[in-house]
Amino acid sequence: MQPTIASRKDWLIARKAHLAKEVELTHALDALRAERRQLPWVKIEKGYIFDGSDGKCTLIDLFGDRSQLAIYHFMLTPGSDHICPGCSYTMDHVDAARQHFEQADLAFAAISRAPITRIEQVKARLGWEFPWVSCGDGDFAYDFGVAFSDADRATGGALYNYDKFRIQKSPDMFGVSVFVKNDDGDIFHTYSTYHRGTELLMGAFNWLDLAPKGRNEAGGTMSWVRLHDEYLQPE
Repeated sequence: MQPTIASRKDWLIARKAHLAKEVELTHALDALRAERRQLPWVKIEKGYIFDGSDGKCTLIDLFGDRSQLAIYHFMLTPGSDHICPGCSYTMDHVDAARQHFEQADLAFAAISRAPITRIEQVKARLGWEFPWVSCGDGDFAYDFGVAFSDADRATGGALYNYDKFRIQKSPDMFGVSVFVKNDDGDIFHTYSTYHRGTELLMGAFNWLDLAPKGRNEAGGTMSWVRLHDEYLQPE
């Protein structure tokens, strides 16, 4: 890092020029968000069943008494000991945030293919409180583009992030899906985002982006990210 050292006057000139770009981007993002809210809805026709800590539940159960539901597709593969650091980094933000967005009519749940016993182990280890259920190897994860069969991965048919990537190694990937229910109890899929689209949920990145070193990813994307109980503590 080799900064340019300037006077306060010159710094202020540069800062105001950068502020103009920030304001322009803010307005562009406002327009993009408004456009997102106008995307068409798709009615959910399947009766998805999940395993939760209290037994079987359905998609509508995950709404509780709210009309909107955000789902995080957490990479937790059946039979694997691996816990995705990126998914965990994202989920570390959720419990604090949902204290607020749940007051604005948005429910939250994470869903993985791993068994509920494994989910409960990870949840207890990392101290999370949000709802997290298992979809097993049913259709849900496949229908929403975050799980891939062995055959599709072998033949190049495992397409992720709206066909932008071909997945060959991992049977599971990550993403966010949003649903809404109407007064008749019908459920609709309104939005899904994958890959870098999930950075919307990573508040710690926004803090780092304000600092000179940025995300400090000298070893590659998210190279320093660990499960929060694996960071070395200062002596």
